[in-house]
Amino acid sequence: MLLAHGIGGRQDLPIPFEAALIGAILALLVSFVALGALWTEPRLGGGVRRPLAALVQKTVSARAWPWFWRVAGLVAGAYFCVGLLFGPDRVENPTAGVFYVLFWVGLVPLSLLFGPVWPVLNPLRTLHLLACRGLGRDPETGMRPLPEGIGYWPAAGGLLAFVWLELVAPERATLPVIGAWLAVYVVFMLGGAVLFGSRWFDHADAFEVYSTLVGRLAPVARRPDGVVTWRNSLDGMAGLRPVSGLTVLVVVLLGSTMYDSLSNAPIWVRLVQESSVPAPVTGTVGLLTVIGLVLAAYRGATALAGRWGAAEPGTTAGELAHAVVPIAVGYVVAHYFTLLLLEGQRTLALLSDPLDTGANWLGTAGWTVQAIGTSPAGIAMLQVTVIIVGHVLGTVLAHDRALALFPRKTAVIGQIPLLVLMVVYTVVGLFLLFAG
Repeated sequence: MLLAHGIGGRQDLPIPFEAALIGAILALLVSFVALGALWTEPRLGGGVRRPLAALVQKTVSARAWPWFWRVAGLVAGAYFCVGLLFGPDRVENPTAGVFYVLFWVGLVPLSLLFGPVWPVLNPLRTLHLLACRGLGRDPETGMRPLPEGIGYWPAAGGLLAFVWLELVAPERATLPVIGAWLAVYVVFMLGGAVLFGSRWFDHADAFEVYSTLVGRLAPVARRPDGVVTWRNSLDGMAGLRPVSGLTVLVVVLLGSTMYDSLSNAPIWVRLVQESSVPAPVTGTVGLLTVIGLVLAAYRGATALAGRWGAAEPGTTAGELAHAVVPIAVGYVVAHYFTLLLLEGQRTLALLSDPLDTGANWLGTAGWTVQAIGTSPAGIAMLQVTVIIVGHVLGTVLAHDRALALFPRKTAVIGQIPLLVLMVVYTVVGLFLLFAG
């Protein structure tokens, strides 16, 4: 029900699929040549930031501002739990739609527009903060220090666990499965916060880290002095520095989306149906294999780039991981746009009565799903466009970082393996997306 993520297919393109693929590759090649000729010094990561209007500054600087959103997150979390714990386990229950669609998919556009929203809304962080306030403790101080070098490894593991739940787990849209997964996740998050303090969420909460990564592409940001400013979105992403586990985190995000496309392809569906191996086992192997192939391609390309570019050994993969983020975001938008648009409306209608009693608590029970002017051809073009834009932005970010990472005389030649990687990702991604 919830996992048919698109309504467009390769047959819906107003131009031949092969022409779209050639156009995407040409866009990457032209971008590479233009950047090599015209962009000869690192430019991203700083720049002039223009403050937003004084009224906005006053509003976001008020002490009540963060608490308004913390309370909103608590209320939304509590309302979600009503359907999860007490609602009927059938299609009329909005829990699966809220979790997989409004929350998981909806985090992307919210973070792209407003920056990292989940660290403020996260009810688990707020509960921990309130408990620490009640006990008179510093929320950042736990029973022991956060281990050095922990980086994003816990978040990468959490993200892998979630995409496995979303894409592979049997009965994954049922309340017992969602509830059991969330119960383990809550214990893991709150237990870690008690042990290591609130900084645990920064490193271990997959959804916070996910929102923070995507939020680096937002056009607004808060400076260290608290002033909210407009910014070049690429400046935000270029400011992301290498952290342990970052590479695996972004590869899991990209690889899982590619696997989702593969799992909807007829050849994979037939393989699963005709195999004597249980579907969850096949799905788990397929998910890990796709992520492993994406990681191997990235590691190989960045290692070769480091050798050709004469970079310091072992630094290239981490330094260039930020360039994968807009590519992954492009695939997420392309793949889940129709899911958010159509299933999101249906979920909002059901959300008005999570107990299925005939009530209309939010006033949305009478909503009907509207296509809002979309068409299969239009969606197919959107999918191609956002994937190409994501790869071009990734090329720009990689080029700018390479100028700082490689000596001047090897900066361009060192990027050739990265260009090949971008082309491979584009070809495979477009093929999988429109294979159905």
